[in-house]
Amino acid sequence: MSSRVLRKLGLQGEKDITSLGDDASDTEADFSSSGGAKKKQLNINRYDLLNQQSHSESEVKEDDDHETAGSLNAQENEAEHKEAARRKKKKKRKKPGKIPNNARSSEDNIEDEVERSVREVNELLGDTPGRVSQEPASMHALGPKKGILNIEHRSLNPNNELKRIFGSKIVQNEQSKRRGGSRTRGHLKTTWLVSPKENWPPIGKPGLSMSLVKTENGVSTFTYEHSINYQQVQVKFLDAVESLNPDNIVGLINLHPYHVDALLQLSELCRLSEDLPMAAELIERALYCLECAFHPSFSLASGNCRLDYRRQENRALFIAVFKHLMFVGARACCRTALEFCKLLLSLEPEGDPLGVLLTIDFYALRAQKYEWLIRLASEWEPSRNLSQLPNFAFSIAVAHFQLGQDV
Repeated sequence: MSSRVLRKLGLQGEKDITSLGDDASDTEADFSSSGGAKKKQLNINRYDLLNQQSHSESEVKEDDDHETAGSLNAQENEAEHKEAARRKKKKKRKKPGKIPNNARSSEDNIEDEVERSVREVNELLGDTPGRVSQEPASMHALGPKKGILNIEHRSLNPNNELKRIFGSKIVQNEQSKRRGGSRTRGHLKTTWLVSPKENWPPIGKPGLSMSLVKTENGVSTFTYEHSINYQQVQVKFLDAVESLNPDNIVGLINLHPYHVDALLQLSELCRLSEDLPMAAELIERALYCLECAFHPSFSLASGNCRLDYRRQENRALFIAVFKHLMFVGARACCRTALEFCKLLLSLEPEGDPLGVLLTIDFYALRAQKYEWLIRLASEWEPSRNLSQLPNFAFSIAVAHFQLGQDV
């Protein structure tokens, strides 16, 4: 029996337990001699003791069960308290991220105003939301858009494109064969439009210059000017043309190797005689002279510099750039030809005196600039009606088809 049961019985120590055993033996002896009254009393006492023992053990078990249940309930309560604390912490963390209703309503109003303004602009330009959604998704991921006529300087050199097509070693070997192992002379100025040849004479001062006429809305207008000496050479050139003798033009170029109009005329004569390399080199020399005369503020890459084609002095640059892009395109350098088309179109985009819009889509498709071509058509459609041109009607469809194939 447990100590708790012994306490209930009033027994303390081992002596009481032994005396209890002795009394039990004495009662057994008396049971045999005495009779039924004592026997009944002894049986009752023994069973009462057992009943008390069983009751005490059951009480102990119940107490233990209550203790274990209480401990389990305490653990569950602690776990619930911890979870509640975690939830409170999460709510506290999320509370700063919540946007007040007033802020949400103001943002919704701003979005509604923006959508309304975009809708009004689309109505004015004749564009519908359906047409905007038809544009490829890659065009919206370009980030800040550059000007449609912006030019990349590195793409103006056809040798860079040839290196991408055939490899740099092949192009370098071909250039070294043409040079014959000689080094570039230091008197030639480095330019963007063309790469000067080693056999070209020094440019000196040919008498050609450029001046700024005006600047409006970020667009600058320039013009070429001829010095008095250049004007005198120009008169001699006109006399040589009227003589119908090509030798007179060759003699004039020998005396004045950077007279632009004489170089352009001799290049045309070489092209008619099927001497295409010489014709292309004469055009490059004319471009080299024209670029050396650029104004410091004249920027090729910005697309915001204008020249008036109606002025006689400015026409040489238009013609030289146009012929150069034709020679470059014949060498399968379509990306370079596209950049020169953008340059020529940026000089006078409103008039387009040489009809660059009739060829620019061809080079854009060959150079795989489909997104740029679609953007050009969408931006210039309201003012130029490019969809009415047969070449653009076909090229835009091809560009959309190629973009769909890439996806």
